[in-house]
Amino acid sequence: MINITYKDKVYEVNEGTTALEFIKFGLKLDMEGIMACKISNEVKSLDDAVLKRDCVFDIVDYTSADGSRIYVRGLTFIMLKAFEEVFPNVRITVNYSLGHSLYCEAEDESEITLEMLKQIEEKMKDIIEKNLRFEKKVLSVEEAKAMYKQHGRDDKVGIIGNRMKSHVSVYVCGETMNYFYGAMPLSTGAVKYFDILKYENGFLLVYPRRSNPTKVQKIIETKKLYNTFNDYDKLHKILNVSTVSELNNWIKSGKIADLIRISEALHEKKIANIADMIAGDRNKKIVLIAGPSSSGKTTFAQRLGIQLRVNGIEAVTLSMDNYFVNREYTPRDENGNYDFECLEAIDIKLFNDQLTALLNGEEVDLPTFDFTDGTRHYLGNKAQLKENQVLVVEGIHGLNEKLTESIPRANKFKIYISALTALNIDDYNRISTTDSRILRRMLRDSKYRSHSATATLKMWPSVRNGEEKYIFPYQEDADVMFNSSLIYEIAILKTYVEPLLASVDRTEPEFSEAKRLYEFLGYFLPIEKDDIPINSIIREFIGGGCFYR
Repeated sequence: MINITYKDKVYEVNEGTTALEFIKFGLKLDMEGIMACKISNEVKSLDDAVLKRDCVFDIVDYTSADGSRIYVRGLTFIMLKAFEEVFPNVRITVNYSLGHSLYCEAEDESEITLEMLKQIEEKMKDIIEKNLRFEKKVLSVEEAKAMYKQHGRDDKVGIIGNRMKSHVSVYVCGETMNYFYGAMPLSTGAVKYFDILKYENGFLLVYPRRSNPTKVQKIIETKKLYNTFNDYDKLHKILNVSTVSELNNWIKSGKIADLIRISEALHEKKIANIADMIAGDRNKKIVLIAGPSSSGKTTFAQRLGIQLRVNGIEAVTLSMDNYFVNREYTPRDENGNYDFECLEAIDIKLFNDQLTALLNGEEVDLPTFDFTDGTRHYLGNKAQLKENQVLVVEGIHGLNEKLTESIPRANKFKIYISALTALNIDDYNRISTTDSRILRRMLRDSKYRSHSATATLKMWPSVRNGEEKYIFPYQEDADVMFNSSLIYEIAILKTYVEPLLASVDRTEPEFSEAKRLYEFLGYFLPIEKDDIPINSIIREFIGGGCFYR
């Protein structure tokens, strides 16, 4: 007998009991919404999870980040299986995420029609109704490579071949076998809620929000985000580096320095274009920059300032941090903690009064906020906006009109910045933009704030919650979007971040996420930082940048 701890209660079960048996008969839980389990803080598929020793056990349901990822994997598998059965000659690629959906296309870029999608939707519902099991099958690397080579799946051959493992886990569902990065649901019946919508040349595979797992909400149009992703996707295809295996080929060929230079040149061109847009409209006197955590906002603002100088315009930076209300007036969240990320934490009246005065050519006495005592002070810092100057304001609320409600829209230029990763692991397994950002954040927290990887992972859900509330709803209000992602960046982050992830103790709740990210980095070959320009956005995280000396 072994002891299994679940929610602080100890259950005595036979060694060798499956996780599925324990959930059904030990815990007597309904399987609705359960995607997987955690055994000693490690995510396991219910198909093959066995209790072999004393451990802490937990349920992974759809409302968790792990559960949502597993649901989407299962849904993607079902969609691909449907295409395989209905349109076997149409090869689908999963390109990127748009809101709570995946944007997919035919590999040859032929149009996916409404009639095709109707047939696919019916087939998917049929597959779900049959409640087919997702069964894990372990193959040797050579077996897996031979299988995918036979089916012309070079994207999977390359990625499997670069992993430092002797075996590969694939999933079988009916007659369909496929490789997916991470755990899968127990069966197709666990993935009940979805929508499939025609969009541009392809379609959106829509899944529920974590907060409402039994309802697929209406998709909000994100045309600007789609166009930004699409621009980078086209570049990746031109350079023949749409997947990790293709990136690894650049590294192995010794030509990675060329790819780095191309990536950096694209950033410089985009920043120069944005500066030209601002300079081309002399009504634009306030530049508002907003984006989620670790998007590279600070470096972007510095580089934008240089390009504005080329246009004869001087950027004057105004820090939102100095406009916090005094601590006693700071709102609190649902847990009773100070909520520094909500709009009400900012003294909006003071901020707008000073912006208006500056636009009118008046001199203002700028505040300085003391985070130690939580109060605002005036230390004699003055500002006055000259004819050839623009104010540059960086902050999470920059795209929200309420922040600058007294300033006419014609005087504002709004920029949304995020690391929108267009690189995929392979044709079916996309790389989450969130994963790219947390790797950046983890390195920066360790390097400049002495935070452990565990600490970063622990606070990340709160960071994400703030982004969902205060940034993402306003992204389409931006005048322009800037993608701070670099094609090569994860290959360089790998060397720095792997030791941080490896330091997370198995007893910590964050271990499962650390393990997932560590295994994800295993797909990449490493590169060194010698060829990275000193003004690169990635220098904000790895160090050695010209803006941080």
